[in-house]
Amino acid sequence: MRRPSARRITALLAAGLLLPALAACGSDDKDTGGGDTTLVIYSGRNEKLVKPILDKLEKAVGTKVEVRYGDSAELAAQILEEGDRTKAGLFFSQDAGALGALSKEGMLQKLPQATLDEVDDAYRGSEGDWVGLSGRVRVIAYNPDKVPEDKVPDSVLDVVKPEWKGKVGFAPTNASFQAFVTGMRVLKGDDATRKWLEDLKANGAKTYANNLATLDAVEAGEVSLGLVNHYYWYERVAEKGEDKVNAKLHFLPGKDPGALINVAGAGILKDSGQSEPAQKAVDYLLSKEAQTYFADTTKEYPLAAGVTSTVEDLPPFESLQSPDIDLGKLESLQQTLAMLQDVGLV
Repeated sequence: MRRPSARRITALLAAGLLLPALAACGSDDKDTGGGDTTLVIYSGRNEKLVKPILDKLEKAVGTKVEVRYGDSAELAAQILEEGDRTKAGLFFSQDAGALGALSKEGMLQKLPQATLDEVDDAYRGSEGDWVGLSGRVRVIAYNPDKVPEDKVPDSVLDVVKPEWKGKVGFAPTNASFQAFVTGMRVLKGDDATRKWLEDLKANGAKTYANNLATLDAVEAGEVSLGLVNHYYWYERVAEKGEDKVNAKLHFLPGKDPGALINVAGAGILKDSGQSEPAQKAVDYLLSKEAQTYFADTTKEYPLAAGVTSTVEDLPPFESLQSPDIDLGKLESLQQTLAMLQDVGLV
């Protein structure tokens, strides 16, 4: 496995992505394969969300599994720093951008075509070295007591208009918002994206720690609109009942940048000595059991062919009007973070 360039690491360090003790997690010791190999998964997905399915994965793979949880961008940066010393055999990322960063540096192993073919080519790496496992779409949550449905903007670009001054909530430090901004940069260019961010700030948009806090603010009427991922609302409805949830969701039409579909996905690290169990893990995460878990438990969209969501009132995946974008291009997260810092949003 080739080591990342010094230029790449410098960029990641400048963006503040690296964990405080990167080297401590690396090792020159490598598993050489065989039945006693431990599969080490670096998971950027929240432990509470995915631990139940990863516990089942261990039995399916037939190998001891060790999971290290963290932020997807930080874990990707850690793998880049560790290079061929990394203990990671599988990277389970919350978003495509972190996988794209590893792919760009040639650190991921090509996946079998049969594995790739489980998922539409729009939701897997263009180099054939990572595959999407579940999808989530960006939406606008709104408070119907503050704004009727027919007045909710049909474009995220419109939330910076004067009529929404002080009425929009978002989470600038959240990975999903940053991936959306990266997508806007790809679609609209840096100048247009920077202008939108500056206008968002100047329009008095309110910042929150995460998507859940943003949804809470919409529920409480602190803001009229919130920029979030769809599944947080569906999880809340499943927990409390729709009649107890005041906020509603608006799915954006017309391939708007605000309708980005991002994916959680997985890639196998090259030369890790864990290729066989890692491949079994990827195939399990694409299996009907795992895909049904993502659909029914985490309320995401299953991506493997033949599996559909049973969540009530969730728009069919094929009905979503997401922008056309190569998800691997979301890897330029450090430029997005630099832009957010320059604008004063993080």
